Amino acid sequence: MKTMRGMFQDVYGPPDVLSLRDIAMPVVGAHDVLVHVHAAAVHIGDCFGVRGAPLPMRLATGLFRPKPGVPGYDVAGQVESVGSQVTTFRPGDAVFGAGHGTCAQYASVPEQQLALKPPSLTFEQAAAIPISALAALHGLRDAGKLKSGQKVLINGASGGIGTFGVQIAKAFGADVTGVCGTANGAMVRSLGADHVIDHTREDFTRAGRHYDLVFDNVENRSLSDCRRVLTPDGTLVLNSGSGARGLRLLVRLLLPLALSPFVRHRLRRYLSTPNHADLVVLSELVESGKLRPVIDRTFSLAEVPAALRHIETGHAAGKVVITVSPA
Repeated sequence: MKTMRGMFQDVYGPPDVLSLRDIAMPVVGAHDVLVHVHAAAVHIGDCFGVRGAPLPMRLATGLFRPKPGVPGYDVAGQVESVGSQVTTFRPGDAVFGAGHGTCAQYASVPEQQLALKPPSLTFEQAAAIPISALAALHGLRDAGKLKSGQKVLINGASGGIGTFGVQIAKAFGADVTGVCGTANGAMVRSLGADHVIDHTREDFTRAGRHYDLVFDNVENRSLSDCRRVLTPDGTLVLNSGSGARGLRLLVRLLLPLALSPFVRHRLRRYLSTPNHADLVVLSELVESGKLRPVIDRTFSLAEVPAALRHIETGHAAGKVVITVSPA
């Protein structure tokens, strides 16, 4: 059996349940691509997956034991080999995209969840893009139906999704307000935000300004508070809910969907599914100079537990990247 080095967990728990060890090489199906991983990225979803909490996460990661046991979704690297039905890529191609178990030397990724790496980016920069930038694109373009000239507020503008959200909204021609902490205001402005609200000094829900679209990546305010800042036909796109547990989590997730048919405001949640076509959209935005990743810190493969603990502090500005096999 061929093996590789990778981060692995046998049980759910805090990040320290992960250890770097020799594990089996991934199985490559007919429509899969074996990627030699140069860099990966981790986010709050990886923290949930490692801990197996909140419990609904286990529907995707295994009810009693974590599967596959290797964290990581974002990936950038070079194609090692391809499945018999793969037509888009060939060995040696530099690619980026989203799979499972990317905190390892090799990852098997479906062909339709990869694209050629933007030539102007390093592997570390490319790995910072897929999951978070796709979430921003799908939240603004698809769930939010963003149009040029609209006023958009992004709550959590300095986070992994928020930093991409600011840039994508600007690329779509919006007037963008970003909400973040004091330390990150200059960075959010540098991404193109027209206005920045420091949440430690001002409550955006009581400032008297109104927006056509609110993209909320934090959900630290009530539904009624957020609706207060919407225009009469405005849209609220919710993309968190992680601060609640148990019944409160269920209510937070479902209440906007239940209320939306009975009010003028559009209240939306959404699922972001990685796909080749939208990775190409992101690559084109990168190459046109309209999108760039913000990397908070870079960790080695052996430091994945430390990277996850850093994310759980809630203070990461932009993306946390893992260097796996330097190019």
